[in-house]
Amino acid sequence: MPPASPTWDLDLDRLAGTRFGAVRFYDELGSTNTELVEEARVGAAEGLVIVADHQSAGRGRLGRTWSAEPGTALLVSALLRPPLPISEVPVVLMAAGLAACDGVEAAAGFRPKLKWPNDLVIGDRKLAGLLTESTPGEITAVILGLGVNVTAAAYPGELAADSTSCEEEAGRPVDRAELLVAFLTALEFRYSEVLVNGGRETTMQAYRADSATIGRRVRVELAGQVLEGTADRVAWNGQLIVVDDNGGQHVVNAGDVKHLRRA
Repeated sequence: MPPASPTWDLDLDRLAGTRFGAVRFYDELGSTNTELVEEARVGAAEGLVIVADHQSAGRGRLGRTWSAEPGTALLVSALLRPPLPISEVPVVLMAAGLAACDGVEAAAGFRPKLKWPNDLVIGDRKLAGLLTESTPGEITAVILGLGVNVTAAAYPGELAADSTSCEEEAGRPVDRAELLVAFLTALEFRYSEVLVNGGRETTMQAYRADSATIGRRVRVELAGQVLEGTADRVAWNGQLIVVDDNGGQHVVNAGDVKHLRRA
């Protein structure tokens, strides 16, 4: 295995036995996802992981930027090539969200919830975000990008009311290297589970149990309209089903979801 970066006090032998033994560390990248998309296009093997201490052009959903001061966040992307029809890939993304929750719990001692479609939250405060991308091919390449606030310096002060960090919630220092290993170890387990018979339903049940969105009153901002109602369930293909005040059911494939304050 290649040595870890001096910035990261990490023994990569701890990942032996997982598919994530090839980890590349960078002091700075534009985006770990962008780098890994390019690697996937030229045939990189499943399991390649890219980690950056700092991203100069980090990306979130819907074209947003992701910015964090160097050393304050875990910024990691992992390459998977699931032998699944494209219609079944969303369950892999759910497994990744669960693995992120598992990793935080193991390294920081508390368990976040999953806000549809791609955030980890404590209450209504954002702790982390997932960004997934795919490239076409005989077997689709799925790039899982994860950004976790490790310290409060990972997000700007003006977002303090809506953001949190591992160290704030844990009340103690949290080691990014420990968080990285815990996430990748959990991802190995959750992803492997998806690929066995019955594993996809197990993953769905676990995702629903960890959901912060199901049962909440939500506002969904869609192209040209706003939908308000109760998040009823997450379907097998990752769609959010929202029931409006008249009992009508709406299928949401993508959109900004805001959890409304409980009465």
